[in-house]
Amino acid sequence: MQSQDYKKRLKIQIIILLSILISSCTVPSVTTALSTLLERESIRVGTVYGAATFYNGADGPQGFEYELLAGFADYLGVTLDLYPFYSYEDMLQQLEEGNLDIVATGDAVTPSLKRRFNYGPAYQEVEQQLVFRAGTSRPRELNALDHPIVVVSGSSQSQLLAALLFPNAEPVNSKTLIATEDSDFEELLQQVAIGDITYTVADSNRLALQRRRYPDLAVAMTLHEAMPMAWALPLNQDDSVKAALIEYFGTVHQSGWFTVLEDKYFGHIRQFDYVDSRAFNQSAEATLGKYKPLFQQFSGELDWRLLAAMSYQESHWEPDAVSHTGVRGLMMLTLDTAGDWNVEDRTDPEQSIRGGSRYFASLLNRIPARIGEPDRTWMAMAAYNIGMGHLEDARVLTERQGGNPDLWVDVKRRLPQLRQKKYYRTTRYGYARGDEALQYVENIRRYYDSLVWLDQQGKI
Repeated sequence: MQSQDYKKRLKIQIIILLSILISSCTVPSVTTALSTLLERESIRVGTVYGAATFYNGADGPQGFEYELLAGFADYLGVTLDLYPFYSYEDMLQQLEEGNLDIVATGDAVTPSLKRRFNYGPAYQEVEQQLVFRAGTSRPRELNALDHPIVVVSGSSQSQLLAALLFPNAEPVNSKTLIATEDSDFEELLQQVAIGDITYTVADSNRLALQRRRYPDLAVAMTLHEAMPMAWALPLNQDDSVKAALIEYFGTVHQSGWFTVLEDKYFGHIRQFDYVDSRAFNQSAEATLGKYKPLFQQFSGELDWRLLAAMSYQESHWEPDAVSHTGVRGLMMLTLDTAGDWNVEDRTDPEQSIRGGSRYFASLLNRIPARIGEPDRTWMAMAAYNIGMGHLEDARVLTERQGGNPDLWVDVKRRLPQLRQKKYYRTTRYGYARGDEALQYVENIRRYYDSLVWLDQQGKI
């Protein structure tokens, strides 16, 4: 998955799993749910479209749930047959009827769902939060809302609200709760942000993803904490597939790959700054246009939007920006770096972007070739902030402490240690503001995500 060593470990796990299956069978052999899909050489999985589940990106299928599912199919040595559904309830019905092996919704598990389905191991926990638009009246009590809450029909949110609002009966033509199949989770959050509806309920994962796009989304209250997320299985089948899921998730957690994947999709968006997000989106729409051609011209093999995100973090796209350390311009170049890349006037937008782009490309080329993407980009970005020597110190600390120096998720945990004497006195280059470098990279990742979305919407 992320490395050859990891793939080898997966193959070993497959051999062990198949050996257990074979040794546990007597003659005549007993057909299990797992042996059926292994013989079929495919696993049929239902999911829903969404940034946290599955979507077709520029580089092919993407999404947190999709990558986990693809990993499980590889683990079993079968083909992943993925069926995206528009209707949440239709998908669950297909699982009940035996037309799917697994359903991966990216949704929480409720007591009512556990009565209908079996579940694999929980791999995340989320909060369920009542969402409204910032600037409007914040509701204080769930039972005293001035408008209905709109949620996706059949989802954990609809079931949770039904239990909270109508504990003794199912709602009929409720003016308090509206369950719809016309909009998905992300659309409902967008509708709250633009004022088309007043309230919805979202889990903390989906809300974190959407708040970068719509900073006006605000949390009124948390309705439920620590709800588990897991893949659903048919209720009345044997536990062979569930056992394989337990083995698989144990393997990906032990290898560290799950942590890498979680960081890829959620690690940089857990913290939310309303003022910063709103200011960034406004600046992107109002200011970025004048510099966009320069970012595109000098980006080379880089994504121009990543270069633009770096520039915003550096200077907020102010060509005359200057820091207390003396760095200047859109890309905040030092005098030495400017000289190295033939930048005569650091406040000239074209020269600054050209120099900053080439300098960053040189840092990327200095990252060891064995380090894959996106880790090498995040590490080069940290080096742009604190220097390649201090990045290498953080990688050395990572290896000393048993982490993987080739994984950003491990290295970023050690960057703040460069500010602590007991650690930096053991390094080659000494003290550095590593905590600032960490925040620098995480900010740029958030800005980049927002720029990609704004670009797709035609707003920049």
